[in-house]
Amino acid sequence: MKEAQSTRIINHLYHKGPLTPMKALKLFGCFRLGARIWDLKREGWGIKSRTVVDKKTKKHFSEYYFPR
Repeated sequence: MKEAQSTRIINHLYHKGPLTPMKALKLFGCFRLGARIWDLKREGWGIKSRTVVDKKTKKHFSEYYFPR
């Protein structure tokens, strides 16, 4: 399952753009996006992250993306 999620994450980042933990949960059932991103970075993928603040709730979370 981990490999299938990683493939879906790479495809999403490459073809559709940034990915957040909530979006990954809804799209792929991935509860641990940060762990999958860490695995992918160790494999050599050049994934970057930035911290985003939800305007409504003021909560902070990571958004992952490929630099263009």
